[in-house]
Amino acid sequence: MLEPLFRAYPQHPGIPHYLIHAYDNAELAPRGLPAARVYSQIAPSAPHALHMPSHIFTRLGLWQDSIASNLAAREAAHQQGDTGEELHAMDYLVYAYLQSGRDTDAAQVIQQLRSMSKLNLGEFKIGYAFTAMPVRYAVERRQWAEAASIVPATEAPPQVAAIAIWARGLGLARSGRAREADTVTESLRQIEVQLRTAADDYWATQVDILIREVMAWSAQARGNPDVALALMREAADQEDAVEKLPVTPGPIVPAREQLGDMLPGQNHPGLALKEFETALANAPGRHGALQGAARASGLSGQK
Repeated sequence: MLEPLFRAYPQHPGIPHYLIHAYDNAELAPRGLPAARVYSQIAPSAPHALHMPSHIFTRLGLWQDSIASNLAAREAAHQQGDTGEELHAMDYLVYAYLQSGRDTDAAQVIQQLRSMSKLNLGEFKIGYAFTAMPVRYAVERRQWAEAASIVPATEAPPQVAAIAIWARGLGLARSGRAREADTVTESLRQIEVQLRTAADDYWATQVDILIREVMAWSAQARGNPDVALALMREAADQEDAVEKLPVTPGPIVPAREQLGDMLPGQNHPGLALKEFETALANAPGRHGALQGAARASGLSGQK
């Protein structure tokens, strides 16, 4: 419906916006690239229009394009006093920096985040970005002690708090502290029940996936590889079947990528490579998946 309108009204600012949302999934993202390339030129003073192309750039692993998009969006949002849009752009910016190996630049954005005051963390868009950025920074860099020290903001919505709690559980489990990770799992279960009771099935499902991931790494730490693989495969299959919300670039670390990360430790580098290939088909250019695929390829004797 939108593509003929886009051709007929190429300067209409709403049409490319909706096209980008329509194509913001793994299967259709390449078809969204024309709209992404022109949208910022149609509405160059609108922070959201400057940011929106990065939804497609993120799907396709075009990190430098995403960085440019979100630097412009952040600056425009800051000038206009739009804090939610500024943090939204910063979150996508941190994500793109980390995928590009630009950890120092990501750290600088997070330092700037910590200097911002009077943030309404109870508002989902602001609370999500504020929580996700330091979680991304710790987990993407595999700094498990740093991840284990993360605590959620008291005013964060439950589905946002769950991300910080998951990071702590992941950090504990991957540091070999499985018993402490079990406590985190129980906290996540309480949030899942809370969300189910509120009929928020989307986020309840996302929290259920986070629970399985923490449990899987805890099982791995306890020396139960079969249980660990079963749980992580369940999480990956469940996650692959659910689309993300527009406000997020995607999971902090896709479960499929974590499955690939788990398999070499169980002497299955060939299987790990296949999982990383699937993960990269779903989310091209992710730094962790590329590194994991390279390690698994070397361990399995493949080029």
